[in-house]
Amino acid sequence: MTSVQGLVLTILLGLVVLLIATKIKPALLFVGALLVCYIGGLIDVPELMANFANESLLILVLLMIISGALEKTRLITLISHCFAKGSYSQVIFKLTLSTAFLSSFMNNTAVVASLISAVKRNNQHAPSKLLIPLSYAAICGGTLTLVGASTNLIVNSFVVEKGLPSLGFFEFSLVGLVILAAGLLVLLTFSHLLPNREDKQSEQASYFLEAKVKIGSPLIGLTVSKNNLRNLQQLYLAEIVREGEKICPVSPDEIIREKDRLLFCGDVDSVGVLQDFQGLELFAEHQLTGQNLVEVIVSPSASLTGKTLKDCRFRENFDAVVVAIRRGHTPLDGGLGNVELREGDTLLLAPGKTFAQNQNLARNFVVISGVDASTRLDGKRSCAVILGFLSVILLSVFNIVPLFKGLLVLLIVSLFIGALSWNEVRRRFPLEIWGIVGAALSLAHLMSSTGLADTLGRFLQLQLNGFGVLGAFIAIYLVTLILTELITNNAAAALAFPIAYSLALAYDVSTTPFIMAVIFGASASFISPFGYQTNLMVYSAGDYEFKDYLKIGIPMSITYSSVALFTIPQLFPF
Repeated sequence: MTSVQGLVLTILLGLVVLLIATKIKPALLFVGALLVCYIGGLIDVPELMANFANESLLILVLLMIISGALEKTRLITLISHCFAKGSYSQVIFKLTLSTAFLSSFMNNTAVVASLISAVKRNNQHAPSKLLIPLSYAAICGGTLTLVGASTNLIVNSFVVEKGLPSLGFFEFSLVGLVILAAGLLVLLTFSHLLPNREDKQSEQASYFLEAKVKIGSPLIGLTVSKNNLRNLQQLYLAEIVREGEKICPVSPDEIIREKDRLLFCGDVDSVGVLQDFQGLELFAEHQLTGQNLVEVIVSPSASLTGKTLKDCRFRENFDAVVVAIRRGHTPLDGGLGNVELREGDTLLLAPGKTFAQNQNLARNFVVISGVDASTRLDGKRSCAVILGFLSVILLSVFNIVPLFKGLLVLLIVSLFIGALSWNEVRRRFPLEIWGIVGAALSLAHLMSSTGLADTLGRFLQLQLNGFGVLGAFIAIYLVTLILTELITNNAAAALAFPIAYSLALAYDVSTTPFIMAVIFGASASFISPFGYQTNLMVYSAGDYEFKDYLKIGIPMSITYSSVALFTIPQLFPF
């Protein structure tokens, strides 16, 4: 081993130790390691720029941004309805298949982010019984296609860099389908071991929302109970206004009539719930066009105190629609349009294009902040985004239009039709992932260019002497899996690929099964909540403990690995 190789190996070992032993953000550690390499003269600027502008990395960034538009369509809602009812086993079955399907075409991190709220609103099963299965299903679904997981795109960038043909969109789908089927059996068998922790209701006061029963609504003539308006998670029907008369409290046997105004109490996510409820029209819904919602507090000096929304002509004066109102823990009644505003009232707004430039904001509102919620796109734009995304995927699959070019055009169209805003693009830009992956690509390239990867490959071959090529294949898979659990999936893929490639060349066999070992090993994170983004996302949402992941993660990891290690050599011979 040369001195340069020794220096690179020392930097990489230091990086891995810091990733495992400290709580410093991985992005900072990766970029820091890269800066050390640059200062040490191991890598130059053009090479750095090329790695951070890698096409597969840019495709990943575009997918994560465009997923913001897809999340606001009706697609997520329609699929979430599939697992809303049924026994626990039925819900797990439908949740697994629907999540895996979505994750095969959308980035699995975005899918889990979109479905967490839907799972938490399930009124039959506690979120803690469903969220870990949601994460595991998304991980399995991410192995079905090239764009399903970020690691797939990262490995593909290495494949192209080595002069090999790019991986096909469905190249490893058969392996993924077998793993998904096995994973489904594990989830059906072991999910009942998960704790039954009821979702903790927020101590924060609820918002006051209004929805009107449309003419011809399927809700008409049925009771509140039969319309499933009684047991909604984090949302309850507080009052009905019918022909000027108030019905409060609302009996579960109360029959819904045409033009009834239903007054609800709920959280921020309730806006999307009511928009998705067939037969209901949310207050001022014709003004809701997929905007990110804004929360404001009425100032003591506001000119609109003591006035209703109608009296102060709120929409005309502020270019925003009030979607909901909150007044501490004081219940409101009579409909949003009739509520007299007071200082301290919190308003949830769907802003127009000129809202932020309004000169009266500072005078009328004390605090202005964005919230992590948005309204749904209307039918036409929902269809445009969904059809656009499907067209991009199909054109890429048939090699008509490159995936990067298609996604770039779709992003421009989404901005043009208002499905996304520039503020959303800036907010959703995955800066940390871009930093980690760009730095990891540079470090992996450094391993190859200095010959370190070849040296490590020969060392592993020597250690595995007697186990043959199959033993080397299994070793690469296990190394990638362990790195994934200890650091992150993207970093594990970037660090393991050069060694896997060199090891395949040392044995003079096909590189494809070793490439697949890295792809599937980097997605095999089930035991720890910290190895994979989706596991970490459901960790707090489900109020989990580390041991909860072990209960179902150990059998899931053993099954996943066993199936992968058996299936890959069968479909991709050495």
